[in-house]
Amino acid sequence: MNLKLITVTIALLFFCFTVNAQTKIDRKQLVQRHTVKLNKADTLASLSVGNGSFAFTVDVTGLQSFPDEYAKGVPLGTQSAWGWHAFPNVHNYKFEDALRVYHLNGRDVSYAVQNGSGPEINKKTADYFRENEHRLHLANIGLEITKNNGSLASLADIKNIQQSLDMWDGSISSSFTVEGVPVKVITYGHQQQDAIAVKINSPLMLKGRISIRVRLPYPTGSWDDRGNNWTSENKHQSTIVNKQANASTIKHVLDTTHYFIQSLWSSKATFKEKQPHYFLITPTNTNDFEYSCSFSAQEKKTTAPSFTATKTSSTKGWFEFWNSGGAIDFAGSTDSRANELERRIILSQYLTRIQCADDFPPQETGLTYNSWYGKPHLEMHWWHGIHFALWGRPELLQKSVDWYLKVADVAKGIAQRQGYEGLRWQKMTDNEGREVPSSIGAFLIWQQPHFIYFTELLYRANNSKAILNKYKDLVFGTADFMASFARYDSVTHKYILGKGLIPAQERFNAEETFNPTYELVYWHWALNVAQQWRKRLGLKRNEKWDAVLKDLSPLPKQKDKYLFAESATDSYTNPEYKTDHPSVFGAFGMMPKTSMLDEHIMKNTFNWIWNNWSWHDTWGWDFPMTAMTATRLGLPDKAIDALLMDIQTNTYLPNGHNYQEGRLTIYLPGNGGLLAAVAMMCAGYDQANHKLPGIPKNGKWKVKTEGLQKMP
Repeated sequence: MNLKLITVTIALLFFCFTVNAQTKIDRKQLVQRHTVKLNKADTLASLSVGNGSFAFTVDVTGLQSFPDEYAKGVPLGTQSAWGWHAFPNVHNYKFEDALRVYHLNGRDVSYAVQNGSGPEINKKTADYFRENEHRLHLANIGLEITKNNGSLASLADIKNIQQSLDMWDGSISSSFTVEGVPVKVITYGHQQQDAIAVKINSPLMLKGRISIRVRLPYPTGSWDDRGNNWTSENKHQSTIVNKQANASTIKHVLDTTHYFIQSLWSSKATFKEKQPHYFLITPTNTNDFEYSCSFSAQEKKTTAPSFTATKTSSTKGWFEFWNSGGAIDFAGSTDSRANELERRIILSQYLTRIQCADDFPPQETGLTYNSWYGKPHLEMHWWHGIHFALWGRPELLQKSVDWYLKVADVAKGIAQRQGYEGLRWQKMTDNEGREVPSSIGAFLIWQQPHFIYFTELLYRANNSKAILNKYKDLVFGTADFMASFARYDSVTHKYILGKGLIPAQERFNAEETFNPTYELVYWHWALNVAQQWRKRLGLKRNEKWDAVLKDLSPLPKQKDKYLFAESATDSYTNPEYKTDHPSVFGAFGMMPKTSMLDEHIMKNTFNWIWNNWSWHDTWGWDFPMTAMTATRLGLPDKAIDALLMDIQTNTYLPNGHNYQEGRLTIYLPGNGGLLAAVAMMCAGYDQANHKLPGIPKNGKWKVKTEGLQKMP
């Protein structure tokens, strides 16, 4: 090789290295180009700080100054993973009274349902255990601003609003005027403690016209407690248990529940109880004031962390988060939708990190406000959690997966009560894993294989035998229930799922439904994975699981399309069956292609649903699920179209939340589903034979990715 050729080669290698170095995603720029910016009071645009086990949601003042005005939008909640309450069981309701016996498949099986078995006591019992325990709104921390005439400023008095959420450091900056006088507030959430801190600057403080209000609501017990019930003063107690020159501790007692609110401030201020459950901290002789507040189930000897400590914690925590795991950058794309999709991706990462990354499965509205009384739904845990593993952050998924270890005895008890083997995982539950009566939830089964899916993702993240040993008993117990739930039919010589179930598409009668398509595929996939776990551990295959795998019912079809369930022979003619979740897509979207599935038939099914479904009667995770199926079918244009379909339940608010309707103004399964779908569309899946399988090849999309993991 001559000198000239060597020189050219070296130059080319240097050029390639330089280009490669330049292609690394500038993560700070990526995140900050989607900084949320607001210039008006929008009750659906509330912003939050948090750490996964605690979240604090604010209005345009940077605190929770106008909870009543925001109650019907995105409420100004202060919630934690540990904060729960139950009204006293004065009527001595017994959970057994919420059970109803159904005669199914030749035997009696009891289910915890809302309509009980007849007498009024059964309904009241079910209602009590649905409502209790419920998640608490811990406190409302807001500003009280006095106007020149002595009255308190209303939301209408907040003018010249400029507010931003910088997700790179987790800060919310708010500036506004009241009667022409400026007020500035910056808000942070602590990443290791359940605490927030603010720094306030305003000439109004010199005049004693700004106070920080700490107000403690009483739970309503309603389905969607919005944290602004100021009545029922005599049903709870708020007591100052520690008062210092610049700190205080309030103990809040509600029946058998109690917790503590610690406040810390930086300079002179008065602290007083204005009325029961209503406290004011009023700065004096200062333009600048720092305030922090922490929450705990037990009283702490230390004070709340300072503003500086909270800021440092937030800045460090978010720097570490954004520089870990995966990233997707659409810069340079000419498709007009690319920026909006990227915005949804960044905001969804932020929101799921602060709302869904704790030691317990999250509720569907996270830690902002209650839905279904604050209780998590385990069938939704897949949508809340798997994206953490696909985005290279499996440790955030593992936190809530470990919860199943603590509640397995409850799951075992449900299976035994119903005459099954193994572990039947709860649907609607609480931190203790208690079963909650539900006339739909009691019959759902698609949450059952989730545990195998979660732990398989954790194993794939590091191929660790420690993972296998840690979760093997629960994986096997999950599979044992699945095998015993499958009923052998002596006529067809096949194993049948049902009767006695409701599919993920909640439009079917439990007593009549059997062999839903998605659940059949999930059963087949999960039992195979459970057998793989046995092989990895040097164990023999389980004969019962193999028997079910060998003779599981084939996927039901009608002509050239899959039925939604074998019992639903009118899948394509009954208008009601064109609503809710098109969960047949889960059979080849959430699931990889199995030996049960014919891809041609699924494509026919996809095309019919795409053209005929009542998309206005869907939920936020239906669009990511559709995108996953489109991707596996080789329809990347449809995948993008699904993620950005112009439907109300696919709305993403300025704060990034997935909006559903007036009672469900945020819906985190939509956010988590979006992240899972986009990761799969970009990083691919085990059976994909090319890169970016869900991205259109029309030249309009420029995609950079880092740190993403393939989907099974």
